[in-house]
Amino acid sequence: MWWLIVAAALGVPLVITAMPEFGMFAIGAGAAALTSALGAGTVAQFVVFLAVSVLLVVFVRPVAMRSLRSRPQVRMGIEALTGATALVLEQVDEHGGRIKLQGEVWSARALDPGQVFAPGQQVNVAQIDGATALVL
Repeated sequence: MWWLIVAAALGVPLVITAMPEFGMFAIGAGAAALTSALGAGTVAQFVVFLAVSVLLVVFVRPVAMRSLRSRPQVRMGIEALTGATALVLEQVDEHGGRIKLQGEVWSARALDPGQVFAPGQQVNVAQIDGATALVL
């Protein structure tokens, strides 16, 4: 019974912190509870708890971490606009202008001084500076 209480207690920080290691220790406690139910002694229960917990941390954790890191990152907000293509609505130079970027009208400025973009021309957004798109 104590091992089930330990497993439940380890589940609480898992939910609060979202650290998978607590879940692995909870599974180890569950395995120790099963060992206890089968009539094994206290030493065997601790050995099973440690063995299962360590094996999960050593073998499962690296696979889970790799999986989390390899997911494609969804660009949102300003990051999603950087690199996008826009249409020049009003002449854009180093002082200002207007572009249509992803269906919205934005203030724009040429990134390089001396560059001028005519209406109807396609430009690329190099970066966003406040509410102004710097274009190339």
